[in-house]
Amino acid sequence: MTELPPGAEPGAESGIEPALLDRVRRRSEAVYAQIDRVFVGPRYLTESLLIAMLARGHILLEGVPGIAKTTLVKAFAQAVDCEYRRIQFTPDLLPSDITGTYILNMQESNFVLRKGPIFANIVLGDEINRAPAKTQSALLEAMQEMQVTIEGSTQRLEPPFLVLATQNPVEQEGVYPLPEAQLDRFLIKLMMGYPSFDQEVQVLKTHDRPRAQITPVLQHEEVLQMSELADRVHVDDELVAYIVRLAQFTRQHQQAHLGASPRAAIALLKAAKARALLRGRDYVLPDDIVQLAPLVLAHRIVLRPEAELNGYRAEDIVRQAVETVRYGGGR
Repeated sequence: MTELPPGAEPGAESGIEPALLDRVRRRSEAVYAQIDRVFVGPRYLTESLLIAMLARGHILLEGVPGIAKTTLVKAFAQAVDCEYRRIQFTPDLLPSDITGTYILNMQESNFVLRKGPIFANIVLGDEINRAPAKTQSALLEAMQEMQVTIEGSTQRLEPPFLVLATQNPVEQEGVYPLPEAQLDRFLIKLMMGYPSFDQEVQVLKTHDRPRAQITPVLQHEEVLQMSELADRVHVDDELVAYIVRLAQFTRQHQQAHLGASPRAAIALLKAAKARALLRGRDYVLPDDIVQLAPLVLAHRIVLRPEAELNGYRAEDIVRQAVETVRYGGGR
């Protein structure tokens, strides 16, 4: 799954210079190295954050408390030198607590906008499933349209803009499950579990000494330039068809009530292009799609009730799709 797609020579389709590709790869490795100073975990987690940012998407982080979800997000924001804000979702949180509101300026006798925490480059929505649907929906416009509407006035959000929302999969009391429409807005869903024995030993050693300082690696403008480069990464027509067949497999699966939508296929395409760029390529490989499919497609699949009762998971459908659908033609 690592061969060059037919007709895709490096730089032939995208026009991205090899030196620039190498620079992007080295800069991304430097970002990972900075994050590794304070976060102990698999590389695909940190790479996924950068993929989502370059693909102009968002990430849902799911895991039990105490496994460094917030640490990972804060370290990432510092490494890419972006403005970072955190929103603690609670049952009494109001939409205006996220977007902001207009307040009266007594000195000038007019109303001025007091911007909410959504006006940042990287926004951490901690325990997003603790807020009611009305408050959760305040994020929908921002995540999809890069704008918020406050009392009838539309305010643009400056790129890059990345929402990283966390949720606890264990607690069921006082939580509001995310609706399918909002889940579909997340480019990637990451499942964070407990560290291995060796990783946990390293975590304790990391906290046994003064906390390491994160040095910014990427500047604001560089992130935007890398995002534009990701748009130029070449995708062979056969790989586009491969993505469509994977999505259609999930829709036709007998255990699925709803399969991956066309928006999910587009998300997989964009994520694959960003992954290729971060690895120093200006063309997508089948392996990019295979590795990202579980992260991009699984959370968008709605299982039939009987399938859930039998212990079936959406990840199982994606795994079957990857094993069954062949790249290069048909199933």
